[in-house]
Amino acid sequence: MDMKVLYEDNHIIAVEKPAGVLTQGDKSGDVSLFNMVKDYLKEKYQKPGNVFLGLVHRLDKPVQGIVLFAKTSKGASRLSEQFRNHTIQKTYHGIVIGRPKQQKGSIKEQVNKISFFAEGFTNKTDEELLAEIKKATKTRTAELEYEVVKSNEKYSLLKILPKTGRFHQIRIQMQQMGCPILGDEKYGAQNALHDRSIALAATAIEFKSATDNKEIKLEIPLPESWKNYL
Repeated sequence: MDMKVLYEDNHIIAVEKPAGVLTQGDKSGDVSLFNMVKDYLKEKYQKPGNVFLGLVHRLDKPVQGIVLFAKTSKGASRLSEQFRNHTIQKTYHGIVIGRPKQQKGSIKEQVNKISFFAEGFTNKTDEELLAEIKKATKTRTAELEYEVVKSNEKYSLLKILPKTGRFHQIRIQMQQMGCPILGDEKYGAQNALHDRSIALAATAIEFKSATDNKEIKLEIPLPESWKNYL
């Protein structure tokens, strides 16, 4: 599977995750972005042994978009700190079913999911993550802002700026708003998309480099297939 590298320096690498690919491997044994990036680094730099790669955030399997990884422990520490302090700004775009009542707005509510991004889970196994979830406070505040970019009333394209990083936050909050993400059967959509993806993409991210605090902004275009709906 082709992997698109969007940015790389000595400490950080950013790649574009296709929909349907796991960010990190699980018991299914399916190919993961984590292993793809490791293989890329191993081949590019001709490393004979194990390659360090820090996992600092995730995208759900059916979601596509930009994912950051750390190439060094320093990179992992700096990125994790930025996620923990909410200084990394992520932008999503999504197609929802219907049209929100307001052209733009914010949603702030309590959700019963833990924030993976705020808990510093670099290189933890799924079992360790599950243990953290069980220990965590069940109710957390989830907050995001959205704006309708275009709509034909049946479907609407939204720009979404999450202010917190709760598990499945955007998917849950769109469902609760009455406009579930297109194709997201888990959270309110009646039908899945043909490729089992959902119409949600992490389209931009702003962060600081690990050494000189340089501001870096990455963007990718919307998926071509979305034009079929709007």
